[in-house]
Amino acid sequence: MLVATAACEPPPIAEPIAKATAEEPASKPEQEADPYRWLEQVESEKALSWAREQNEVSLARLAGDPRYEPVREAAERILTAADRIPYGGIYGDSVRNFWQDDEHVRGIWRQTSLASYRGEEPEWTTLLDLDELAEREGENWVWKGATCLPPAYQRCLLQLSRGGADAVVVREFDLARGEFIADGFVLEEEKQNLSWIDADRLLVASPLAGGSKNTSGYARSVRLWQRGTPLEEARTLFTSEATDAMTFGVAEHRPEGRELFILRMPDFFKETLYHIGADGDLTELPLPEDVNFQGLIDGQLIALLRSDWTRSGPESAAATLPAGSVVSIPLQQLREGDVRTVQLIAEASKTIAIEGAAITQDALYLSLLDNVRGRLLRARYKDGRWHSSPVELPATGSVDVVSSNAFSPTLLARFETFLEPDTLYAVAGDRAESIKTMPARFDAEPFTVEQRFATSDDGTQIPYFLVRAKNASTSGQTPTILYGYGGFEISLTPSYVSPLAIEWLQRGGAYAIANIRGGGEFGPRWHQAALRENRPLAFQDFAAVARHLIDSGLTSAPRLGIYGGSNGGLLTTATMVRNPELFGAVVSAVPLIDMLNYHTLLAGASWIGEYGNPGIPAEREFIARYSPYQRVSAEVDYPPLFLTTSTRDDRVHPGHARKMAARMQEQGHEVLYYENIEGGHAAAADLKQRAVRDALVVVWFLQQLKDSPAP
Repeated sequence: MLVATAACEPPPIAEPIAKATAEEPASKPEQEADPYRWLEQVESEKALSWAREQNEVSLARLAGDPRYEPVREAAERILTAADRIPYGGIYGDSVRNFWQDDEHVRGIWRQTSLASYRGEEPEWTTLLDLDELAEREGENWVWKGATCLPPAYQRCLLQLSRGGADAVVVREFDLARGEFIADGFVLEEEKQNLSWIDADRLLVASPLAGGSKNTSGYARSVRLWQRGTPLEEARTLFTSEATDAMTFGVAEHRPEGRELFILRMPDFFKETLYHIGADGDLTELPLPEDVNFQGLIDGQLIALLRSDWTRSGPESAAATLPAGSVVSIPLQQLREGDVRTVQLIAEASKTIAIEGAAITQDALYLSLLDNVRGRLLRARYKDGRWHSSPVELPATGSVDVVSSNAFSPTLLARFETFLEPDTLYAVAGDRAESIKTMPARFDAEPFTVEQRFATSDDGTQIPYFLVRAKNASTSGQTPTILYGYGGFEISLTPSYVSPLAIEWLQRGGAYAIANIRGGGEFGPRWHQAALRENRPLAFQDFAAVARHLIDSGLTSAPRLGIYGGSNGGLLTTATMVRNPELFGAVVSAVPLIDMLNYHTLLAGASWIGEYGNPGIPAEREFIARYSPYQRVSAEVDYPPLFLTTSTRDDRVHPGHARKMAARMQEQGHEVLYYENIEGGHAAAADLKQRAVRDALVVVWFLQQLKDSPAP
C-alpha cells in the first residue's frame, strides 16, 4: 500500500524582488591566469589523455567495487525491459516510437496505427534500424528525432548525431519506400533547425552554406530553401543579432490552413515573433517581449505570459493580464497590430503554475501544477469564447503530455508518482482512457512519500519531496541523496523512481527532490526570483532543504549527499563551496562551473538571460561571488566530489568539469572524474551507457555516505 503525506498548507511564495545577500567578496583567483585553460581544448590529445587517466582511476575505484556490477545489471535490466511503455508520437492516425533494448542498442524507429497502439501488443513496422545504419556507414549514430511533413507525414527529415552531440546531420527519408532520398534535402553536421513549408520548401536555420553563427554557436538567419537548389541560393528571410540566443522558423500546419513564423530569441526568456506573408515579407507581431508562443488553433494565437501584460488604448486601458497566464489573440488582428481582443484562457495563482499548452485537432490542453502536483485542463473555442473543463486523471502525481497532433483529436498523457509506475492515457475530450501501465520495478510497500517544507534564509517556504523507508531512522543515520536543479523555469515533479533511485532505496537510502527557486514549480515569478544577481537564492534554498533533512533527524551531514546535472551541476558545486559543512558527498554531472567564462564556451552565451553577462563588469562582480571554479579554495575542507561529463557534449563544455577536477585535485581535495567519450549533454548515448552512469553514481554515494563510520 502506498503511503503519501503532504503538508496541509501551500507554500507562501516570496516576492521575486527579494535580493540575495552578497556576503562573499569577489574571489581572488578570478584575477589570476587560468592554468587549466588547455583542458578546454575538447579533442586535443593532451586533454583526452588527461581524461583517460582520470577515467582509469575512477573506474578502478567505482567499477571495481563488488556492488557495481549488480547495480549496473539491475539498472540495465530496468532500462531495457521489454515490458516498459513504448512512448510514441502521434502522426495523424499513426504512432511512431524510437525503441532501444538489448538487441537494438542504438535503436529502431518504428510505426503502428493508433488503434493498434491502444492494444496490449501493437503491431509494429520498423522504419529504420539505427544499429544497421551505423554499422553499414561506420558511424556512431545517435537518434535525435524526425520532422515530418503534415498531414500525411510520409516525408521526414531525420536528425542523426555523432556520439550524442546537439549538432546533427539531416537527411530526407521516404516512409513509403523505406529509404533515404538520394537527391533529397541533406545537410551536413551542424546545430540547425528545419521546418516543412510544403513538399518542396523548407524553413532552414543553419550556419552551413553561407550562413553564420551567433555568439552561442547557433544559426543567425532563417532561409527559405527550395528543393533542387543549393542552400547557398536560398532566400534569406531574416537575420538576427550576433548576440541573440537563437532564431528559427516555425511552420504551424492545421486542418484549417498553414501559417509560417520566425521566432527570434534575444535571450532564453524573450521572444519576438514575426509572421511570414505569402510573398515572404515579415510582420512583427505586437506581443510582449517575454511572451512564450504556444501555437495556433481556430485562428487564435496561444501565448503564455511570463510577466503582467497591461495593454494600451481606450478599450483596454484597465486590462492587465497576470504573469503565468495563458491567453489567446486572433492572429489576423495581431497581423494588423491590434491587441484589443485578447482573451484569458487560464490564470495562474500563487500555488498554480501553467507549464505549457498542447494542441490537438479540436482542443487546447493546458498542463498545470497545483502545489507541484499535475493537472490537465481542456479548453475549446466556441462562439467567440473559451470554455474549459478538467480532464479526469488521478490526483497527487505528475501529468505530462507525451504527444499531441493537429490532425488528430487524441492526446497521449502520462501519469506517475514516485512509487506508482507510469500509466499512459489516451485523452479525447474530457475523457482519459488508460491504455498502458508499466509493471512495478520494485516492492514499494516498505516506502512512503512526503511533501515537506523548509524555510530559506529570507523566510520563503521551499517545498521538497522525500522518498524514504516507513521505518527510517530518526537518529540521523539514513544515507540520503538530495537532488536539485533550480533554473530555466524547469520544474521537478513526482516521477516514478529511476533505476538509480530504486537501487539506492533498496540499499537503505532515502531520496529527496528540492523545488527551489529558479525552477518553474510556481510559475514565472518562482523562476525570476533567482535570476542573475539573485542566483544565490537558489543555493540558499537548496542549503535550507539540506538543513531541514538534517534537523528532522532523518540524516546528518556525513550521511547527506547532493546530486545535480547541467544547471544542477552548478547548483551542487556552488552549494558545496558555500556550505561544505552540510554534506558528506557531491555528484555534479555535465556541470556549469566556471561561471566567469561560461559565456565563451559553446552554447553558453545563450544563457546570459539566466545568469548575467560576465563581460559586463557590474554583472561579472555578482557572478564572481558564487562562481565555483574561482571560489574553491585549498584552505577549506570540502566533501568528496564526483564530476561526470561527456566529450561529445556540445552544449555545456566539458571544460567546466575538467578544470574543476584538475584545480581541486591540485588543492588536495578528494575528487573523482569520469568522462564518457560519447553521449552528448545526456552523458549517455544509449541505455547501456546510462546504466553504467547510474551505477557509478550509486556506488560513489554508497562508498561516501554508507560505508563511512557513524558520526
